Amino acid sequence: MSSEKGSFSLFALFLREDAPDLWDLLISANWVEKNKAKSLKYISTHLNKYLKPDELIKLSRILPIDSNNPGLKAIHKAIQIEHGKAEIKDSNFFGLQIKHAYLITSKRT
Repeated sequence: MSSEKGSFSLFALFLREDAPDLWDLLISANWVEKNKAKSLKYISTHLNKYLKPDELIKLSRILPIDSNNPGLKAIHKAIQIEHGKAEIKDSNFFGLQIKHAYLITSKRT
């Protein structure tokens, strides 16, 4: 997706304390902010192409995060990674208690 649309400043999976076995996909990118509805459709279409049905049902939602969100800055400060996999456990981001998270991309753009 990033090669087609542009880089992400955040692409991460969060498992919230209050939603066991359901993951949130958090995304942030300049191109997402320009047209959230169109971007969410684009991302969900790509997820449907590459994930198996049993993987898809474990996704609770896709959450676009605005670039000026203070929580995004906190994540960037904690972890810098691009197209990798950083793991976080038992933390609080965006006011959500996170049991487990995988950050694929976390970088300032």
